[in-house]
Amino acid sequence: MAKDAQDKIREKLSNAFHGMMSALFKQKGATLDINILASDEAQQFISTHASVLDSSFEKVRMSDKMRQRLTRSDYIFSGMKTFHELNEAFPSLLDENGNRKSFEQFYNDVQKIDKTYNQNYLHAEYNFVHASAEMAAKWDAFAEDGDRYNLQYRTAGDNKVRPEHATLNGVTLPQSDPFWESYYPPNGWNCRCTVVQVRKSKFPETPREEAMSRGEEALQKDTKGIFRFNSGKQQKAVPDYNPYTIKRCRDCDIAQGKANLAFVPENELCEACKIIRKAQNARKSKQLTTTEFKDVTSKVKQWTNKNLPTTTIRGVDAKKDYIFTADKHHIGISKRFFNETAAKNKRNADIVHVMKIATEYRTWMKKAIFVRSEIGRHHPCTFNVYNVQYQGQIIEFKTMVTIEENLYTMRLI
Repeated sequence: MAKDAQDKIREKLSNAFHGMMSALFKQKGATLDINILASDEAQQFISTHASVLDSSFEKVRMSDKMRQRLTRSDYIFSGMKTFHELNEAFPSLLDENGNRKSFEQFYNDVQKIDKTYNQNYLHAEYNFVHASAEMAAKWDAFAEDGDRYNLQYRTAGDNKVRPEHATLNGVTLPQSDPFWESYYPPNGWNCRCTVVQVRKSKFPETPREEAMSRGEEALQKDTKGIFRFNSGKQQKAVPDYNPYTIKRCRDCDIAQGKANLAFVPENELCEACKIIRKAQNARKSKQLTTTEFKDVTSKVKQWTNKNLPTTTIRGVDAKKDYIFTADKHHIGISKRFFNETAAKNKRNADIVHVMKIATEYRTWMKKAIFVRSEIGRHHPCTFNVYNVQYQGQIIEFKTMVTIEENLYTMRLI
């Protein structure tokens, strides 16, 4: 990551941490009130931290479904990490004589917590999430072929490769083999290992007992078993059992999505998990504020000004592109398409994802097929409807047919 990007991230996190510590400073009593995790200040910090992790795989190609699952995982991970930061910061409210400190003294004392968690730890976490997301996207792609090919474990092949990871280099097994549930990379902090598809006729399969033995040797330093997970199969950027949770979290029904949130917490960690997951569910269904919506449309406008080709229409310069669909329909794309799509998705919690896909029209439109025609209810013209599968979802888009055919709006179904 470039230094200027790191500086911006550091500034955003520091500001959010300051706000959260301001909220913590207002707490009274001898123990931390765990409900602070639901406060606006804590939620702002959790969201900011999660967005940093999300940015690590922003450019990784994957289905929308996988991206949503991974970002959810980042949010839960960030929330549990925040719980530990608050728990560690709370005793600093009082001095050695039991007197309450001034905010300046308190905030100065908790700076070491901010640096440890949000600089030192974050660097390794960012790299892990990036590697984990890349491997999750690969797993999705591998699944399309199933066991038609075998999968082969490969290290980076340089002198930085850990000897224990080098043990796994070349292990070759079908995707369906249970081996990949425990030894699919990344297999540690800053692990650079990967997995590729290989032809069965070119590489012999590794005997399963040998593969498992090599796996055990490779993860011998992972005594807690934190890294024994498959990000693609579990659709999570970070395993449920991680440095901020306990081993039992790996088998928790809540973490596996098998139960609702109406459970009785067994300890403070469970209580924190309940609050974080409840906040995440509320966040998922939350609509954008007017300011947030304006921010989305402003960014889309900037994108269209920069990326739509300039053409001349009736002697006037305009921003417009043209694409042929798979069945040879010639369709024009102008700013109106983006404005209409944004307007019709104003109350959609996933509007950011919808608009991102809208900007990728050059990729999916050329694969689209005509479905039907409709008579306009508010416009005296015909609309053509098209479908196309893209990144694991179906895009339905409409074109307005007048003198020519122009892209009008789209939605995900």
